[in-house]
Amino acid sequence: MLRAMWSAASGMHAQQLQIDTIANNLANVNTNGFKRSRAEFQDLLYQTVIAPGTQSSATTQTPSGIQLGLGVRPGAVKKLFGQGDVAKTDNPLDVMVEGQGFFKVLLPDGNTAYTRDGAFATDANGQLVNSQGYQVDPAITIPPDATTIRIGLDGTVSVTQPGQQAATQVGQMELANFPNPSGLISQGNNLYLATEASGNAVDGTPGLDGLGALSQGFLEVSNVSIVNELVNMITAQRAYELNTRSIKAGDEMLQQLNNIIR
Repeated sequence: MLRAMWSAASGMHAQQLQIDTIANNLANVNTNGFKRSRAEFQDLLYQTVIAPGTQSSATTQTPSGIQLGLGVRPGAVKKLFGQGDVAKTDNPLDVMVEGQGFFKVLLPDGNTAYTRDGAFATDANGQLVNSQGYQVDPAITIPPDATTIRIGLDGTVSVTQPGQQAATQVGQMELANFPNPSGLISQGNNLYLATEASGNAVDGTPGLDGLGALSQGFLEVSNVSIVNELVNMITAQRAYELNTRSIKAGDEMLQQLNNIIR
């Protein structure tokens, strides 16, 4: 009974983590570029009473044996970088990636962060920046008198100025990709940092070498499916309830054993 109670307790902790993960997904259902997380679990060690293949007689072996599980533990909370839904904004500085790749921005400490949030703006110097004011890498300056801004599928940034009929290229947006995007560490503010698990960033031109093309006037919103998250939440709630019943059943069995001894 004690084994069952500890196993059920580990199950309750696991389902609590599942609910925490789902709650964060739902809280960010309208966050630009947000990628949903998925909790993954592993079974714990097993107490082997009879090992599979143990000799049961001079000529026979046990086909399966007896192994008693000791519960569950969290294995990982993985980011799933599937494409999110599309929101049309008609803002010339809003850009989304159709496919793989991350925008690059420079942090105040000089490090490079990565994001799928393409809601850009210009600062007082005309520099293209994200919503925190971090400069896009490589740097792009939009002239203050620009009448039109064009961002091509390949990341080419061109502007038209008064008195000019032809557009002038003022910059080139780049994307970065990783061997293992799930290994990126979330920094908040829709930003990620590279780690040893993610591998080194591979920079490139949008639309080439497996990188997604850019779409101006659109934003990628969250890839969270409300329906799927609600189903997962119901499943986690029921699993939590069943684990509490296992603890209650173990407690009642111990109570009956105590009554017998009395």
